[in-house]
Amino acid sequence: MNLLGNIRVVLVNPMFGGNLGSVCRAMNNNGLTDLAVVDPRPDMDMDEARKFSCNARAQFEARKEYATLAEAVADCTVVAGASARTGFYRDTAYSPRDFAAIGLESAKDHKIALVFGREDKGLFNEELALCTHIIQIPSSDLYTSLNLSHAVYVCCYEMFYASGLFRPSEESAAEASTDLRERMFGIWRKMMTETEFVHDQKLDHMMMGLRRIFNRGKLTVPDCKILMGLAKQSIWVSEQWRKEQENKNH
Repeated sequence: MNLLGNIRVVLVNPMFGGNLGSVCRAMNNNGLTDLAVVDPRPDMDMDEARKFSCNARAQFEARKEYATLAEAVADCTVVAGASARTGFYRDTAYSPRDFAAIGLESAKDHKIALVFGREDKGLFNEELALCTHIIQIPSSDLYTSLNLSHAVYVCCYEMFYASGLFRPSEESAAEASTDLRERMFGIWRKMMTETEFVHDQKLDHMMMGLRRIFNRGKLTVPDCKILMGLAKQSIWVSEQWRKEQENKNH
């Protein structure tokens, strides 16, 4: 099943080479490789596009160009157009996150398209009419329009994340046992008295505070060993200091 390979990013009449190159990077960051450019402008700075694509240069060179949006999405089932404007049935727009499940379901067996308009005017109504869904990216009222490559990244990221292909790294170290934690707390208790960080009458109260701090998250075996080493070293330094003071006094 080639979920991400079945997702086509379509740029309609983009203006700036830098955005085109940045879109290639945004796609590759999220595992998408099918890029279509509709009605590319003859004056677009392709050197700039190539430069901004960086390590996604192969993606830039592999782009396909079409004269019309209809041609670019002809073989697609679900076609989602991104738009920041309201009106023209845009009240039924999906967020990228909500659309992801819909798009991926169709991408199991078909080509689908994410369509993005011009940097200055977006998608025209007749272009949105070709779309089966409208995507609206949540944004602040201070400025609702996103840079083209940023909009592409947000939509591609949601598709990638929803695909389940990303597996975050997991903690490989074993969680500390109660016995190990108690040994660690015992050493810290000794350290706090040896260094005179706290007096005996407040020691129990301080230890409860320390326990709360260390128990807020999972403590692993290496965590405890580091904390025990820190306390032991502090005790040793304190002992050396006391010996020096005693020698001076004699």
